[in-house]
Amino acid sequence: MKQVFCLVLSLCLCLSALPFLSAAKADSGDTLSLLAINIRKGDALLLRSGKSVYLIDTGKKGQYDLLSAALAAEGISRLTGVIITHTDGDHVGGLKQLANSGIKIENVYASVYFVDEGKKHPVEKALKGTGLKAQYLSAGDTLPLDGGKLSVLGPVKADPEKENNNSLVLLAEGGGGSMLLTGDMEFPEEATLLDKGLIPHADVLKVANHGEDDATSAALLLAVTPRLAVISTNTEDEPDTPSSRVLRLLSAHNIPVLVTQDARRGILITLRNGQIETEIR
Repeated sequence: MKQVFCLVLSLCLCLSALPFLSAAKADSGDTLSLLAINIRKGDALLLRSGKSVYLIDTGKKGQYDLLSAALAAEGISRLTGVIITHTDGDHVGGLKQLANSGIKIENVYASVYFVDEGKKHPVEKALKGTGLKAQYLSAGDTLPLDGGKLSVLGPVKADPEKENNNSLVLLAEGGGGSMLLTGDMEFPEEATLLDKGLIPHADVLKVANHGEDDATSAALLLAVTPRLAVISTNTEDEPDTPSSRVLRLLSAHNIPVLVTQDARRGILITLRNGQIETEIR
């Protein structure tokens, strides 16, 4: 495990040497920002462009206090939408508390596919009694994004056995660049999207499945050619994340990586006029 931590540290130190990365300034003009919130091992991504504010996943039920504190610190009282990439507990777990938090939620979105399709969708369960209704997404759909574009690249088909492969895969474009947000997609969904030519270049890659060894291939990195990668995980909760193979692969492709566990509140990544700015919060 020391080897993994050393590799993460060395990759993070590379950030200070790269001319396109700097401390983030106050948002102004044409910007696209992503705050990868530290909710331990889980996903909660705050995506902002103009007046649009999306929360992508809500982490675990037991970690909602971390999500709530981060949203309060960011001054969030309204969300254009909450997007649940798939129904695993470390992505959908905080939705019920969020829906009852007093934050105004205009829309709730989820993947059209999930493993237990014969049962009530977990998102619908979480929204019961709130007046909110889930809208279901799949490849080819788009969502409104002020000053930019938010596209759904996957999933293109259901995986009846592995929920991770039903993950929404999103491309956010704005600020003169783009961000690829991959949920927990594993190699099978990844291969399907690559085979169909649906994986584009993106400046920022949210590494799939918390950096586990069952996702992120060399073929994916060659298609995306990101300038920066971010991983949402906590090694204490999930000791095999981030995977040493994934970290070595990112290093071999000269891609700097940031891990949410190294931030108190989260990692802010901003695209502004095609430049990448970062801030550890």
